[in-house]
Amino acid sequence: MKKRVSIVGGGTGGLFLAAFLDTDIYEVTIYEKKPSFGRKFLVAGDGGFNLTHGEELATFKSRYTPPSFLDNALDLFSNEDLRSWLLDIGILTFIGSSGRVFPKRGIKPIEVLKAIESYLLDKNIKLEFGKTFTGWSKEKHIEFNDVEIVKSDYTVFALGGASWKVTGSDGSWLGLFNKVGIETFSFRSSNCAYKIEWPEAFIQKHEGAPLKNISIFIEGKMQKGEVVVTKFGLEGNAIYALSPQIRENLAKKKEAVVYLDFKPRLNLETLIGKIKYSKSNISSTLKDAIKLPKAVIDLIKVTLTKEEYLDIQVLSKYIKYFPLTLVESAPIDEAISTTGGISLNAVDINFQLKHLESQFCIGEMLDWDAPTGGYLIQGCASMGVYLAHQLNSKKIG
Repeated sequence: MKKRVSIVGGGTGGLFLAAFLDTDIYEVTIYEKKPSFGRKFLVAGDGGFNLTHGEELATFKSRYTPPSFLDNALDLFSNEDLRSWLLDIGILTFIGSSGRVFPKRGIKPIEVLKAIESYLLDKNIKLEFGKTFTGWSKEKHIEFNDVEIVKSDYTVFALGGASWKVTGSDGSWLGLFNKVGIETFSFRSSNCAYKIEWPEAFIQKHEGAPLKNISIFIEGKMQKGEVVVTKFGLEGNAIYALSPQIRENLAKKKEAVVYLDFKPRLNLETLIGKIKYSKSNISSTLKDAIKLPKAVIDLIKVTLTKEEYLDIQVLSKYIKYFPLTLVESAPIDEAISTTGGISLNAVDINFQLKHLESQFCIGEMLDWDAPTGGYLIQGCASMGVYLAHQLNSKKIG
C-alpha cells in the first residue's frame, strides 16, 4: 500500500516537492487555502520573471544567509538542473544580460505555472483548495478549517513567509507552531525598500529617479546594480541584496549607514583628474564629463557645503563614497520576502521538525534569506526536490 504525503501549501516549495516525489511509492495531495496555487510565484513575475540565476554554483550558493544551510539541496538540484527540468516540461529559458534566468520571450508566468500543474496532474497528484491549516489534533494529525483532520504518513509544510498577503502568504500560521513548542522568530522584511529622510527640496524634484550602474557598500559587503529614489527612501536590486546587513544594523543601532559609489568604473585618482582638468565649471563637468545624472548632482549639492562642493578632493570622495542613513524597513506586506518563521535549529538536515516526527518544513517559512534575482525561487525549489529525493530513497523514516 502506498504511503500518504500531505503537502500543506501550494507555493514553489510544495509544487517542486510534489513534482519529484515518486508516485509509485506515495499518494500525494497538495492542500492550498486559496482557490488556486502558485499565487506568489505569479506575483514574482510582475517585474520580470526571474526563475533562477545563471552564475556558477559556488558563487550561487554564497548568496544565501546563513551560509551553507542550502548547500546539499543546491548540489542535488542546481540552477542548471532547474533549467533542464523546465525544458523537459516545455519551458525554454535564457540567461539575460544581468545573469538572471527568464522564460523564453513570449512565455508568461501563468504558462510556466500551467506547465507545472499539467505535470503534477499527469502524475496523479491530488490538488485540494480552500484548505486553511488550523493546527493539529491530539494525535498530531493536521487539521484544516478547524474541522477536517487529515492523517498522513508524512506531512510537509510549505506555508510561505509573511509578505504579499494577497497571495495567501501572510504568516498567520506562526502562532500555531509556537503553541506546540516549535522555536520560531518574528517575521522581518527583506528585499524591501528602506526609509531615508530626504531633504524636501531634493525629493520634490527627483522622486522616481533611477540611479543606475552604482555600487552600494555596508560593512565590507558590496552590491552593484540599480536603485530608485522614492518618497519613502530607496528600493531596487542593489539595496535588496544588502538586506541582511541593513537589517542587523537597524536592529542594533536603529539606523544603517550605506555608502554609494556613483562611478564604480572610475577609481578616485582618475575621477579627481577628470574634474581637475576640465575647462567647464563643476556642475557642467559632473554632468558632461563624469556623466552623473541630475538627481545625483542635486543630492550632492544639498548634502555638501559650497566650500566642500568646490573642493575637488572632497567632492570626488563623496562621488565615490556617498553616505546615506537608512532608518526603517518598508512594512512586511510591501516586502518581496521575509526572514523569520521556523528556526533552522528546529529542523534536521532533511528539514524534518525535531519535535514532530515525519513532519517537515520547507521554503520561505524557514528562517533564511536570499536576494532577488531568482535565488528565492531556486532555494524553495531545491528544498522541495531535496526532500523528495530523501523520501524516495527512504533515507527518512
